[in-house]
Amino acid sequence: MSVDNRRTARKASTGDSAPREVRRRPKNRRAQIAAASAAAFGALGYHGVSMEDIATGLGISSAALYRHYPSKYALFREELLRVGRAMTESVELPEEAAAWPPERRLRHVLDALIAVTIENRPTITLVRWEGRYLEPDDLTLLNDQQFAVLGALGSQLAELRPELTEDDTRILRMALLSTITSIADHHATLPAKSLARLLSSACQPIIGTELPAERAAEPVQVVEIPDSFKHELLLRKAVELFHERGYPNVSVEDIATAAGLSAASAVYRFYRGKSDLLAAAFRRAAERVSGAVGPAVATAASPEAALTTLIDQYVAGSFAERALTYVYYTEFQHVPAEERTVLRNIQRLSVEEWARLLREVRPELSPAEARFLIHAAFALVVDLGRAFDNQPMAAQCRVRLLMQVVLFGRPAAA
Repeated sequence: MSVDNRRTARKASTGDSAPREVRRRPKNRRAQIAAASAAAFGALGYHGVSMEDIATGLGISSAALYRHYPSKYALFREELLRVGRAMTESVELPEEAAAWPPERRLRHVLDALIAVTIENRPTITLVRWEGRYLEPDDLTLLNDQQFAVLGALGSQLAELRPELTEDDTRILRMALLSTITSIADHHATLPAKSLARLLSSACQPIIGTELPAERAAEPVQVVEIPDSFKHELLLRKAVELFHERGYPNVSVEDIATAAGLSAASAVYRFYRGKSDLLAAAFRRAAERVSGAVGPAVATAASPEAALTTLIDQYVAGSFAERALTYVYYTEFQHVPAEERTVLRNIQRLSVEEWARLLREVRPELSPAEARFLIHAAFALVVDLGRAFDNQPMAAQCRVRLLMQVVLFGRPAAA
């Protein structure tokens, strides 16, 4: 019997009508898992994703996923440190760079860092906002990687501008890193090459910025809340705890205790639960930004003047509510789904209004490019705030100037 006849006979005896498909494990399975996990963690946060979620997204079983990673934490850790390492390696200069002028060396470092950031955009979100959920030794390693990136930016910047003080170099290098990595904070899109050009052009005026002299921190207006205003006190204490520990690590009992309430049940007289407190805080932050647009436009003599006013108000509001500004970036995925839709619409409209004004000042920008710059300017405020808190080197006047430089490509007109 021929081979073909034997195959026909076997099909007849087994009932098979076609050869069985042999499913082979992809050679790049770990890379697929890393990409899927980065997207999931970036969208829902470390605590909002399970191994089952990642496996389902890949179309594999949880058992298959556990063959590659023993736990969710192992996957999370590997992805963060992989990208941290890639960022660190990107700012290392080749040997021949020793003969380059300072400007070329800094441009090489920036271009390489921009390329790595664009390539790893979903995981950059984790590096920026979820790294605090790493175990202490791993967090130290990630922080060391980020310090190495800042160190490379700072050393090249100091070579180019030796007149800078150490504090000024620290501010400007953080502004550069913030501008580049801000693309992880939103979902606006641009082709990779166009985005790289935009980020590079946004970094150039930062490099040459002449910062005003350091001055004592401007007074921040903090409104005292009477003990009888329990709903306001609960909101403030909740935001402070979310900022300090992260939303998943705060309980209703913690919030009640911080607000001086005798029992967690007292919270439910004012809010439906922890997520309701978070949503209320987010609405307040979003409305603060959106509510400023109309009056600024109505009273300003030009689009640039309106944007300058909005920048002033944004910085003042963010300094007055630092914890809320930080929580707005880190905990959005924990807001109830129906509230997220409303908040996204408010934020989108606010960004669109800022972008419309910016394009009137800089008509060469496309709508997408303007949106990227708006998000970069917003990110500056929170990044400089968490890096330097209320130190004179990061005074409001300096943060305002850097926002202007990112948006206008220069300081605002007087």
